[in-house]
Amino acid sequence: MINKPIDVFRECIPLFHALSDPARQDIILLLAEVEFLSVNEISEKSNLSRPTISHHLKIMKDNNLVEIEKKGKQRLYSLSLGQSIEQLKRLINIVESECIY
Repeated sequence: MINKPIDVFRECIPLFHALSDPARQDIILLLAEVEFLSVNEISEKSNLSRPTISHHLKIMKDNNLVEIEKKGKQRLYSLSLGQSIEQLKRLINIVESECIY
């Protein structure tokens, strides 16, 4: 089934929302520097509280921007951008092919 450009764009709205927050942008940049970080490690490198970091990580997890690996009692977060990048590429491709004249 081929979607209309507006459908593809609307599918990207949650991702745009997740990427629009400066705190989540900072977390992405931290995880780009260090492959795995715990919530405590992220909060040590941020001016945000641990619960706030956890909230942002949940939003990021829900939008496939991070994944969690459990090591013992610790949860380690890492970037998982593949699906999001593919979603954005799909949007760019449909806009280029159907909206630019």
